[in-house]
Amino acid sequence: MLGAIEAGGTKFVCAVGDEKGMIVERIQIPTIGPNETLQEVSTFFQKFKVDAIGIGSFGPIDVNKKSPTYGYITSTPKTAWRDFPFTKTIKEIFPVPIGFNTDVNAAALGEAKLGAAIGLDSCLYITVGTGIGAGALVQGRLLQGLSHPEMGHTYVRRHPKDLFAGSCPYHKDCLEGLASGPSIEKRWGQSGRTLSERSEVWELEGYYIAQALMQYILILSPKKIILGGGVMKQKHVFPYIYQHLTELVNGYVELPELTNYIVSPQLGDDAGITGALLLAYEALQQN
Repeated sequence: MLGAIEAGGTKFVCAVGDEKGMIVERIQIPTIGPNETLQEVSTFFQKFKVDAIGIGSFGPIDVNKKSPTYGYITSTPKTAWRDFPFTKTIKEIFPVPIGFNTDVNAAALGEAKLGAAIGLDSCLYITVGTGIGAGALVQGRLLQGLSHPEMGHTYVRRHPKDLFAGSCPYHKDCLEGLASGPSIEKRWGQSGRTLSERSEVWELEGYYIAQALMQYILILSPKKIILGGGVMKQKHVFPYIYQHLTELVNGYVELPELTNYIVSPQLGDDAGITGALLLAYEALQQN
């Protein structure tokens, strides 16, 4: 049996299941401090005999296996978790193989193997919610270099009528600072869930997301783009993304039919936890 942890900034999802994405049992835990949160994680997994655990974590994290801080959450804005030895702590409780990557890379893996990008060796998964992050599968492997991708912090051109300063504590008006869930709420004074009928909100959101997608397409040329996260549950933003992306690309590269190319997660909210099960399976195979 495989264990999976989808560690988000707001909540942890823990599950046990198999490499086919079949989930036997799961729980959801609020993300508090490491001690309180991982005590509940430990209590859940102690009910099962797990052979490996996969972790898809919020970041930034250290994914370089040669680094002395491999498996750490590093410079996160969540101060209680900063420089926290995540994999080491889990392995001390459960001495089994541990797979570790970002939550969005885990979601990209889940969608590639069992979801919207099944059969493809390349895809991009982007979550637009409390933050914005992206994971990429390139030639069948999760993209990793000096570190993991941080595509949510790329810069986009500000809309001429947008006077909002941006909400990112590091960069102000990067993509996350202008298009994340908190930035929508700060700009408009209301949660995005209450703004469904206001087209100007979603036209502006589509404007920023399309700019980022153009950069990702030109750099990575993914075969499928999957847009998840709470903000993307507002499905009326997709037509604005298609419209602005078409205008931006301007025929320079030939794109597939956008309604089939840029899609919602086929696994829905289970993309990340499914990917974490697959990370556990990979760790078990490599052990």
